[in-house]
Amino acid sequence: MGIASEALKNFKGFSLKNLPEVEPLSPGHRACQGCGEVLALRQAMKAIGTNVVVVSATGCMEIISSPWPQSAWRVPWIHVAFENAAAVVSGVETAYKALNRKKIVDQPDVTFLAYGGDGATADIGLQALSGALERGHNFIYLCLDNEAYMNTGIQRSSSTPFGASTTTSPPGKKSSGQATWKKNVAEIAVAHGTPYVATASPAFPIDLMNKVKKASLVPGPAYIHIYSPCPTGWRCGLDESVEAARLAVQSRVFPLYEVIDGHYFLSRKVAKPIPVTQYFKPQRRFRHLTEAEIGYIQVKVDELYEKLVEKCDQGDGNK
Repeated sequence: MGIASEALKNFKGFSLKNLPEVEPLSPGHRACQGCGEVLALRQAMKAIGTNVVVVSATGCMEIISSPWPQSAWRVPWIHVAFENAAAVVSGVETAYKALNRKKIVDQPDVTFLAYGGDGATADIGLQALSGALERGHNFIYLCLDNEAYMNTGIQRSSSTPFGASTTTSPPGKKSSGQATWKKNVAEIAVAHGTPYVATASPAFPIDLMNKVKKASLVPGPAYIHIYSPCPTGWRCGLDESVEAARLAVQSRVFPLYEVIDGHYFLSRKVAKPIPVTQYFKPQRRFRHLTEAEIGYIQVKVDELYEKLVEKCDQGDGNK
């Protein structure tokens, strides 16, 4: 039994009957209406509680939660540069370890959490994240993936899906929008031997909160990739964030799974998926796609999903 499996063998989890009331990220922040990213972050923080130190990369969640002299954070929180959230949380975790060893503090159970958007994770911060995972620091990293650099003007990132329109990957006579497939950072984390890796979505809050809680119980690093709809950048309705997140799972575009000590478990098997066109429909960033391009995407989505299913163990990921 691996270290994650051992830590989670008696895990009970949240349900609709025992959701925590604590709100480490307070109301009154300045997120856009309908922001799926702050919804996901709120769910994650409710699962973690208040015995935590949070490290935030530059990005939307930093901007909306900390306009000087105000703050929406009710827990210790550090704003760092775009590229080094994983490096800073490594230092904080190591400092606490040394302070506890020297009896300067008696706080052995603090959770260390870093988060960043897809730009701060898949692009600019990938080197720091890789180093922190490889060194085995005891921390959680959340990628809040809204699939572009939304805070600075909707520029494409390596997490932008194929065919999506952004300000730096606009469709035209010779372009279909984003030309490359989405980088799979969760698989990169698995390749580092990370004890706990998962994907999550704010459309499935109990699943998201349980995965974050599991990550907090596992000794060593944990990585969670969270689908985070952005109505502003995706050109969908302000009231459609949760629906967009749900359609992504139902179409197999964003499968929910977890990897515990290298073993894959599907969190939600989609036996009868909806077509990707149904997922695309509310989002104007895909409205330029041709039938041929949509057909290519459909085939690729199905292939990747089947490859994931082949990796998955049968049974409960809690075991």
